[in-house]
Amino acid sequence: MSILVVGSVALDSVETPHGSVDAALGGSATFFSVAASYFAPVRLVAVVGTDFAEEHVAFLRSRGVDLEGLERREGKTFHWKGRYTGDMNEATTLATDLNVYAEFDPKLPAAYRDSDYVFLANIAPDLQYRVLDQATRPRLVTADTMNLWINTAKADLLRTLQRVDILVINDGEARLLSGEANLIKASRAILRMGPSRVVVKKGSHGAISLTADSYCVTPAYPLEEVADPTGAGDTFAGGFVGYVASAGAADERAIRNAMLFGTALASFDVEDFSLNRQRALTRAEIDRRVEELREFVSTD
Repeated sequence: MSILVVGSVALDSVETPHGSVDAALGGSATFFSVAASYFAPVRLVAVVGTDFAEEHVAFLRSRGVDLEGLERREGKTFHWKGRYTGDMNEATTLATDLNVYAEFDPKLPAAYRDSDYVFLANIAPDLQYRVLDQATRPRLVTADTMNLWINTAKADLLRTLQRVDILVINDGEARLLSGEANLIKASRAILRMGPSRVVVKKGSHGAISLTADSYCVTPAYPLEEVADPTGAGDTFAGGFVGYVASAGAADERAIRNAMLFGTALASFDVEDFSLNRQRALTRAEIDRRVEELREFVSTD
């Protein structure tokens, strides 16, 4: 049972009504890895620059993340700067400096190629496709994407989706990819593109999961304050895939539980900046929050 994630490891500078951080640990693969590591071993493939602090490497290792696939190149690490205002459901990007990430061409170490569970973070879809060419018969392939790739590389994305079991995206991306305003219609249109399941993240409104013959909805965990939403979607995906891997199955029961664990982890992520909340987060805390979510929807 092993999870492979391929995506970005970055430094984030974030402003919200509750404060700011500069060059804090971030990136899709980072948030995913930390969340998934509560359930199963994680293998990470990404690239960083010479400015990437050893304390960040030590933190990932402390979570049991295998970093053989973390490449360090001469230059600066991918840096994103953004600002959240209002309901903080969407960030305004102030700067994106790809730096060494601009030449990212993921190569799986030999020991990673037999990974059971593969998560393709929102890298370019042609890179996602090439990662799958290097993986040997994964049990489950889950992927993410983003508006940029839907708008600029849709043909590549559609080709990749034919090899994906589960697509995890947000509501705006689902509408853009499908051309449908209604999320149920949008999800069913995406199913026809290849995935057998679509999970749509709706931010503070929870998440839904659809297949050709099933549907479930998970509420968001109620929070009075959100400090920093950065990475919440990737944290959800990490908890989701991590739980499925630990269950050893992707049947409807496992998926519904995975939705709860992903939701719980994402709710912790937004309580502080960067991955600060996760540094002291315990599995017991996650389990308690999952039970609270169960109680919210129970009629007993």
